[in-house]
Amino acid sequence: MYDRKSQHEKEQQSSEELKQIPNAWMQCMRSGAFEDAWKLSDKVLAAGVNRNPRLPRHYQCVWDGSTLAGKRVLVRCYHGLGDTIQFIRYVPMLKQVAKEVIVWAQEPLIELLKTIPEIDILLPLHDGQPNISYDVNLEVMELPFIFRTTIVTIPNKTPYIHVEPLKLSDEHKFNVGLVWQSGNWNQARCIPFEVLAPLAELNNVNLYILQGNAEEAGWQEGFGIHPGAFDLYNYARVIRGLDLMISADSMPAHLAGAMNVPVWTILHDQADWRWLDKRSDSPWYPSMRLFRQKEKGNWEMVIEEVAQALKRLATS
Repeated sequence: MYDRKSQHEKEQQSSEELKQIPNAWMQCMRSGAFEDAWKLSDKVLAAGVNRNPRLPRHYQCVWDGSTLAGKRVLVRCYHGLGDTIQFIRYVPMLKQVAKEVIVWAQEPLIELLKTIPEIDILLPLHDGQPNISYDVNLEVMELPFIFRTTIVTIPNKTPYIHVEPLKLSDEHKFNVGLVWQSGNWNQARCIPFEVLAPLAELNNVNLYILQGNAEEAGWQEGFGIHPGAFDLYNYARVIRGLDLMISADSMPAHLAGAMNVPVWTILHDQADWRWLDKRSDSPWYPSMRLFRQKEKGNWEMVIEEVAQALKRLATS
């Protein structure tokens, strides 16, 4: 009886420790202590947490710890488009150890991912099964853990997505793209349209509205230049042709960074872990500069900071 109770107490203690891991992991990643974060991930892996296939895909842990060496590896892209763009950078490293790399990715990204030669097979993601044989599978965002990435070993050579630039104007002006709304799932990342006015008041700047569903996001005729809608491949070509991309924390920021286009990413006060804390640069994207909200909800201050920096850049 005593032993059974003792075992039960141990199980409860272990369960409580696992519950604390997500917050501790987040703190480690925010501070740049990736090595400590992976030790926590090791515990999650050993406990088999989040392996229920009935869970929403973006909650599922996929990799079971199996070696990738000499294997046919399936990379599942279960998160957002920006997440895939950020972490697909690991495919060349993966190809160095794997026999074959199969990427199961969101359909809008397929044409862009075809520019990565280390992908052997590229499949459009859907709700069923990939219907292809493989030895080991993983989720694309598990790759930093699998390769035990540290701040200094992030594979940050850019560009790793390649397209030819599409120029929107031959004028001798500074060509800037603008996106202010992130996905609806996190409104804290979204910048109200009405605070963007200082960005449209600058001389020598062509401000291109690259916000999806711009009118629904508050855009009004007369603010900047709306070049129309593009599929994602040609959208990438437009960004590639810019002098600068300015974006909320959303897919276009990742896309610009992956193509080594200068990009200013505007973050709210509790930004995602991937941007770390208090930094104005990103170890993931050498061409990126980060502008952070100093006060919760105060977008006016950070937009004014961006506007002043853009004025200096466009007139230099």
